[in-house]
Amino acid sequence: MKIRRSIASITFDTFNIAFMLGLIFITFYPLYHIFVVSISDGHSVLRGEVSFWPVGPNLDTYRLLLEDPAIIRSYANTVLYTVIGTLVNMVCTILCAYPLSKKEFYGRGFFTLLIVFTMFFSGGLIPSYLLVQKLGMVNTMWALVVPGAISAWNMIVMRTFFQGLPNELFESARIDGASELLVLWRLVLPLSLPIIATISMFYAVGHWNSFFPALIYLNEKAKYPVQILLRNIVVMGQMSEQSQELSGPYAAVTSTNIKYAVIMIVVAPIIAVYPFIQKYFIKGVMIGSLKG
Repeated sequence: MKIRRSIASITFDTFNIAFMLGLIFITFYPLYHIFVVSISDGHSVLRGEVSFWPVGPNLDTYRLLLEDPAIIRSYANTVLYTVIGTLVNMVCTILCAYPLSKKEFYGRGFFTLLIVFTMFFSGGLIPSYLLVQKLGMVNTMWALVVPGAISAWNMIVMRTFFQGLPNELFESARIDGASELLVLWRLVLPLSLPIIATISMFYAVGHWNSFFPALIYLNEKAKYPVQILLRNIVVMGQMSEQSQELSGPYAAVTSTNIKYAVIMIVVAPIIAVYPFIQKYFIKGVMIGSLKG
């Protein structure tokens, strides 16, 4: 039997759908506009003729950027820093969260308090720089990775997730003679894929978007990540020599095209990866924050 819906119910659903479509448009349009400008004719962009649809669409700007060694080098640096940094983050976070999730771990409360303390107090920028300098990590990749090897918040979320796992599994594994590392590797990690995927994404996005540590600790342009290059282009108006001398097939490419195209190149990997691990986000964070 089909239930007849009331006018109020239909009106409410219609309003919700219209409201959500409006939010989607507000969220999506800025990124769409950046893409449209990046593929439009540069002279049309300067004349203000580009609004919703591209004018004279072409891929000259992207071809120009892909031919620029500075762009390729900085992009490769960013990928390297993100992969190594996320790997170091996850190893340190897991090895810290697992023992703190055990009630029988002696000093568990004291060490947790020390870690939480770092969320509210820090030495500051100058002491941090002096420490990195004394460790010999200035102008190296490790200056971007080691100081932020563990996020206290992410560690607490992961620790809480580990606390929610059935203790009977660990007891049966220990009866069979498994060590703590074997329990962690064979039992805990396979059961923790949602929280691992979620925290990994948080760390990876943080490394990908990070530019301030590189601005402080790196001295050579050859080691700059793409975010520093994006900052120089968008904020400082600086581009590589190859991009400044535009002629021939790239004569119609303007600095505005280059700025918007670089933004698209920077955000594209995150946009491409996010849909594949989105299903883990709510499950991982909610379980990690509510159980325990």
